[in-house]
Amino acid sequence: MLGLLINEKEVKEISYIIKKEMDELIFDMEDSRIDLIVKKAMYRRYQILFQLFRRVASEQEVLKYVMNYKF
Repeated sequence: MLGLLINEKEVKEISYIIKKEMDELIFDMEDSRIDLIVKKAMYRRYQILFQLFRRVASEQEVLKYVMNYKF
């Protein structure tokens, strides 16, 4: 297990970066031109980012990014 000590400004920056990356992934996963295998890899990346996001965001923010994506 690893620990990380960050201040409030850093939490906001990390949250912002993760949200932007998740937004891009959501947008790309809705593109019908992208192959299913690529979408699955994108979804796995989204899951990792979401787990990180849950550690720094409020419950209300987290609920906005809960994804029910079906392949």
